[in-house]
Amino acid sequence: MLDALVGKNVFVRTVTHHYTGKLEAAADGMLYLSDAAWIADDGRFADCLKNGTVNEVEPYPGDCYVNAGSLVDVSEWLHDLPRTQL
Repeated sequence: MLDALVGKNVFVRTVTHHYTGKLEAAADGMLYLSDAAWIADDGRFADCLKNGTVNEVEPYPGDCYVNAGSLVDVSEWLHDLPRTQL
């Protein structure tokens, strides 16, 4: 199922953290995200997905790998990826 999102911007929720990034690959139990950011506070979740607004962003200086075993859900992110620390 994640193959349909490869090459697209995504919002990833795990059991403990939220991330945004471009899904480059989903393999070997990991998601590989480029232009990744940890979303420390997404605010109201529906507004976050609909409008692309978040309250707190911590961009990764490089890429990020997320353990697929911790996934809650993955949504397509229809906005520019947040790359500025808030």
